[in-house]
Amino acid sequence: MIEIIAVLCSLASPGNCHEQIVTTSDFADVSMQSCLMGAPQLAEWMNQHPAERLAGWRCASGHRTGRGA
Repeated sequence: MIEIIAVLCSLASPGNCHEQIVTTSDFADVSMQSCLMGAPQLAEWMNQHPAERLAGWRCASGHRTGRGA
């Protein structure tokens, strides 16, 4: 399983950023190449979270727990 870990920053406080795993069932078939190119599902996920700005992302194999940046 490939996980997409997004670096998200608050629009209200741009210096307030954190990492969050955004992998959901919509990402079940994401390949590492697709993830590195910016999986289209990531844009949809961001549309559902309008209070945050995507500052970056990374791809990881396996399951990890979320952590603050």
